[in-house]
Amino acid sequence: MKNYNFLLTILLGITLVNCEATKKGENSIFTFDNSNYKSQYLSEDALSLGVLNPNSKTVDSIIYYVNDKKVGSEKGLEKLNFELKDQKLGYQYLKALVYFGGENSTATARIELVSNVQPKLLKYKIVNTYPHDTASFTEGLEFHNDTLFESTGQKGDSYFRKYDYKTGKIYKQIDLEPQYFGEGITFVNDKLYQLTWQEKTGFIYDAKTLKLEKKFAYDKDIEGWGMTNDGKYIYQTDKTEKIWRMDPKTQKMIDYINVYSGDSKIKAINELEWINGKIYTNVWTKDAIAVVNPNNGAVEGILDMSGLRKLVKVTPDDVLNGIAYNPKTKTIFVTGKNWDKMFEITVSE
Repeated sequence: MKNYNFLLTILLGITLVNCEATKKGENSIFTFDNSNYKSQYLSEDALSLGVLNPNSKTVDSIIYYVNDKKVGSEKGLEKLNFELKDQKLGYQYLKALVYFGGENSTATARIELVSNVQPKLLKYKIVNTYPHDTASFTEGLEFHNDTLFESTGQKGDSYFRKYDYKTGKIYKQIDLEPQYFGEGITFVNDKLYQLTWQEKTGFIYDAKTLKLEKKFAYDKDIEGWGMTNDGKYIYQTDKTEKIWRMDPKTQKMIDYINVYSGDSKIKAINELEWINGKIYTNVWTKDAIAVVNPNNGAVEGILDMSGLRKLVKVTPDDVLNGIAYNPKTKTIFVTGKNWDKMFEITVSE
């Protein structure tokens, strides 16, 4: 537990104790029987779904739902055993649709599913150091065809550029209109996708010419932060503990995962990079990178990057942000907002 608390301190700055109690369903006729519910569950646990019948109604049947998905039904007041092994981490919203005497009524409740994985503290080794433009308020970093691309924020000074990371020479730069605050970028299907912060607008460019092809509106009421992709889907963050999965063809959100380190949700996850089947993510204002399982949101590893601050000329506001994986060298490039250096590293246990 001592090591786990240390890792949480790296990610969060403090050690959190989650005391969220199970919320009771509010219903004048039926309520969930949550007398034996815990505040938090693990994926190996099972949940007994059942309702209380304080008014002694004659119950015909009950249909049970978890996160609005039907998971089973029972006759009368029989309980349903539901295994949590395939559920994503985070709150599980329970609903019972109770049929009685030709009528029906609904009971609701909520429990929290947390990670059963204790993250590993990973090590890194600096293999090269390169110059970084101190005027770049870094929001996104990604390699495409062995060339580094970087996107930046700040209204009136947002752009993305392709450049020689060894020398800093700029090959091409695309400036955003002054009303936009640029955020993350990613390449997929021969397109470059870019987010904006609070303008709820995204851009799609031709990957070769960098010509703007389309603007699109977010289909969820969220902010735009970091981006990456697995070759098929785009993953993006929104300042919370969520990582959304988006269909690049339609720009529609399909679903999301919640990022948890043990029993604590990790909020304000930011820049993303897909590396060997895992998502590497900066945690906003923390000198740390979390390695996340994209299937369930569990943090499996943590990189303490605080040592890099000793090597750059920065202020406390110049936070770590920017992760790019170069498949050619199999190394990771990291930097920060307005940092004067970018580091090429390797990671190991």
